[in-house]
Amino acid sequence: MLQLYHHGSSVCAAKVRLTLAEKGLEWQGHYIDILKGEQFDTAYLKLNPKAVVPTLVHEDVVLQESTVICEYLDEVFPSPPLKPSDAAGRARMRLWTKAIDEALHPACGEITFACSHRHTVARLGPEGLAQFLASTPPMSVTAAWHERKKEIVRDGLKAEGIAKSIGLYDSYLEKMEGALSDHAWVAGDTLSLADIGLVPYVNRLAMMNMSAMWTRTRPHVTRWFERIKQRDTFKPQLLDWVPADLTNDLGTFGAQSWPEVERLLQAS
Repeated sequence: MLQLYHHGSSVCAAKVRLTLAEKGLEWQGHYIDILKGEQFDTAYLKLNPKAVVPTLVHEDVVLQESTVICEYLDEVFPSPPLKPSDAAGRARMRLWTKAIDEALHPACGEITFACSHRHTVARLGPEGLAQFLASTPPMSVTAAWHERKKEIVRDGLKAEGIAKSIGLYDSYLEKMEGALSDHAWVAGDTLSLADIGLVPYVNRLAMMNMSAMWTRTRPHVTRWFERIKQRDTFKPQLLDWVPADLTNDLGTFGAQSWPEVERLLQAS
């Protein structure tokens, strides 16, 4: 049985859940509440020293890193395939998954904490929040995330460099618009791990009431996301796993943050 350690709001965990669902695979979940600090538990750190989710355990194989996990699942369980059939398509797919890991994911972490999660973790109280922030390993989302998260939780959208992260996020929506003007899906004519990798990041903006970043001027991204939402796998794996209180936080605090996010976009 596949064992998945995951959390509802984790974009990386959502990517793996979506891959499992698209392949029709059964799995057993272990829910790690990363906004309460459960990822810092000693037993979990033995599975994932970075103290992040997801972690996949398959028989005697333990895997971290969502992109690696998704490719592993596609190789071990090849039907239906989630990679393009041609070499050029697979290369395009991997260029997207590489960019997600290296650029889009760190930007998503910054924007999510600046707009919403900083308010959620504040409910831990002064001592709980201090412990939460201190527990992040030196090497986590990025090499600088330990200190960067403290800065963003403290300063929100006023933290230095946030405007740059928002602009980077926006630039990838524009790259998606270009790719989708040439193909039905971002890496070609079939759904691939590139699309699956991008879905949670677009959905994160949607959950924070920031869909205007594509609905106003990016018709190809708009149609792509509507098609994604119509798939049977979307709601169970992207929305239903997010606790109601967290869904409310993302929507409420995201909406409150949107005017400033929009201002920063217009200024960039």
